[in-house]
Amino acid sequence: MTIKDFYKDIEGYTEIQKEIEVLRKHSRDYSSEVDAVAQIISLLHPNKIELIVSKISNENENAKTFRLTPIKNYLPPFQAGQYINLFVNTGGILTSRPYSIASPPNQTGYYDITIKRVEDGFVSNYLMDDVKTGDTFESTSPSGNFYYNPLVHGTDLVFLAGGSGITPLMSMIREAVDRRFEKNIHLVYGNRIPEDIIFSDELEKINTQWDNIKISHVISDPPDGYEGLTGFISADLMVNLIDDIQGKTFFICGPEAMYSYCMEELNTLGVKRKKIRKEVYGPPKDVTSQPGWPGDISANDQFTVKVMDGNKITATAGEPLMNSLERAGIVIPASCRSGECSLCRTKLISGRIFHPQGVSLRKSDRQFGFIHPCMAYPIEDLEILI
Repeated sequence: MTIKDFYKDIEGYTEIQKEIEVLRKHSRDYSSEVDAVAQIISLLHPNKIELIVSKISNENENAKTFRLTPIKNYLPPFQAGQYINLFVNTGGILTSRPYSIASPPNQTGYYDITIKRVEDGFVSNYLMDDVKTGDTFESTSPSGNFYYNPLVHGTDLVFLAGGSGITPLMSMIREAVDRRFEKNIHLVYGNRIPEDIIFSDELEKINTQWDNIKISHVISDPPDGYEGLTGFISADLMVNLIDDIQGKTFFICGPEAMYSYCMEELNTLGVKRKKIRKEVYGPPKDVTSQPGWPGDISANDQFTVKVMDGNKITATAGEPLMNSLERAGIVIPASCRSGECSLCRTKLISGRIFHPQGVSLRKSDRQFGFIHPCMAYPIEDLEILI
């Protein structure tokens, strides 16, 4: 018996064959459009985007907005709250950093990214001090899961921002203003001093002109005579600012310490976890203070990392493995650099690494020894397969 004869014994085979013949006769053949579909996907999700800096704006003494326009006259769409991963070459090292898009998605001619100077920041200081209009960069297409979903998140939103964490939330606010969305937004924006506030004038204008958008600034280290809100974004402060906590969706974006603090405060208020959205953040400032860090390893300890292609590099315990690889000229794919996107996943052949809390490793990755170098810290000699 041939395979074809065997198929005839399957119940329904004859009817299926007749249906296929009818469809071939009367329906449209899409096989010729495969190339067209691939072109559309490439437009929506290109591997790389070529960008040029068309404008640089000073937001305050320590923050600048870089307007990035496409060299090839097209930018893929994005949702307010998403980011691009910007590739930079500084000091002879090719690296990248994810930056949230601050401009609204209905503005399709450019991406605005707003960058705040970071103490000892390898990339932020380069961008702040050396980049000028006309410089060109490459980036990934927009990605990320920190965005508003009208079917899930409702129309009453509270944005909790700290420092440069305002940028993805600013994109959401600008879109709400431009498109006149019928939703209520209350931005509670924390900074150390009033001069650190980013988009200060624009936020004040929005606060004055739009009844459904309210802006509250909270200053943790106020100057003498300051009359606004002070301290941290605590449960008591939120109760005083927000009429009814229940039923609202909270979006949090800011420095690492802000996440754990605000999550505890929201938990105190009884806010359900499903009503809280958090933006991913990068490597912790001091990984040795993270829960589970081995006490016998210091941040300055160094280990040897053997790459399966024969290279050997030195890696420092206190910085992500990806940084050490890039410093040695070994560049691996990256997008979020926060342990979420899985683009950099790498096989760990031998040795031990430390992943801070929040790294989104698949169960299969843990089972078969894959790591995320963007958030993996060596705690002994390693061998990896890239």
